[in-house]
Amino acid sequence: MSEAGLSTRPAFAVDADGGALVLRLAGRWTLDTVQRLDRDLRAAAERPADRVVVDAAELAGLDSAGAWAIRRTLERIEARGVAAELRALPEAYRAILEKASVPDPAAPVAPAAVNPAVAVLERCGRAVAHGAHVARDLAGFFGFTLVCLAGVIARPWRLRLTATVAQIEATGLNALPIVGLLCFLVGIVLAYMGALQLKQFGADILTVNLVGVSILREIGILLAAIIVAGRSGSAFAAQIGTMKVNQEVDALETMGLSAVEVLVLPRVIALMIALPLLTVWADAAGLLGGAVVALFLLDLTFGQFLTQLQGAVDIWDFAVGLFKAPVFALVIALVGCYDGLRVSGSAESVGRYTTQAVVESIFLVIVLNAAFAVAFAELGL
Repeated sequence: MSEAGLSTRPAFAVDADGGALVLRLAGRWTLDTVQRLDRDLRAAAERPADRVVVDAAELAGLDSAGAWAIRRTLERIEARGVAAELRALPEAYRAILEKASVPDPAAPVAPAAVNPAVAVLERCGRAVAHGAHVARDLAGFFGFTLVCLAGVIARPWRLRLTATVAQIEATGLNALPIVGLLCFLVGIVLAYMGALQLKQFGADILTVNLVGVSILREIGILLAAIIVAGRSGSAFAAQIGTMKVNQEVDALETMGLSAVEVLVLPRVIALMIALPLLTVWADAAGLLGGAVVALFLLDLTFGQFLTQLQGAVDIWDFAVGLFKAPVFALVIALVGCYDGLRVSGSAESVGRYTTQAVVESIFLVIVLNAAFAVAFAELGL
């Protein structure tokens, strides 16, 4: 190793000079190196002596961690009633040493080791507490939105009709291609896999029953809601979040306008109108996909498919899926708008809350769908 490398290595030595104890510091005293010398430095500060001199003439580098360690050592020595002196500190390092503070001289330079199991439990606890706070705030936002909605129902002229119609177009009409395509393909996959399994038992005709019941009761509304959550829920959060960053929401409130009435209600009402219509479209596309498989794989005519479908499903299967649509729409719109209004200060915040809105809304849609499935099964619907 070269002399230059040796001169920059952190070093610490203890000498006796007459009646004084001399602590000699050398090399670079920085965060990544001073931890190794912390134990020796603490032991030296506790050694008995009438006077202690800290010689820093050979210091080759110093950062806030090293300055903190030196300052802690001096204060520890003085706390024992022993005179302490810092000698030959280079002028370049004097300012950083003066700014170093030691609130707790007994605190170690390195952070205390944390038990991994305790750390995992702590993170889980924080996540649960955060989720509970978000649920509480979202419930409060839901209540406030209902109050504003009741006010608009009592005074219909306060409804932003143009904005509502524009949102119906954006969330409903413009979503028809992607919802139709995906539900058609899912209908094909569901019918194809069902036919392959049912053929083994000579019951391939029941593929029509499988497709009809699953599409109308579960798959159609669930796919439509998830697509809308990813497409429109994120758009709501991003649009309102960008308005928050640009202080447009503050400008609305300065003018005496309610941000919920102007921004949230048109989106909530529009999505509650659009999603049931999208559900009907998704059901039709899924059943069409199943009919294609029935035509080519089961050798059924379209008329035979419809006849079998009519015997397999009834109006309640369709009504069950349609009943869930406004509830899912309300949840998606509220979560998207709520997370958009939580944005503050930066474009990074817009991205974070937009992602959070999509995750939360899809999670709530799936949880609600499971709750509805259990409730309808218990009711015999």
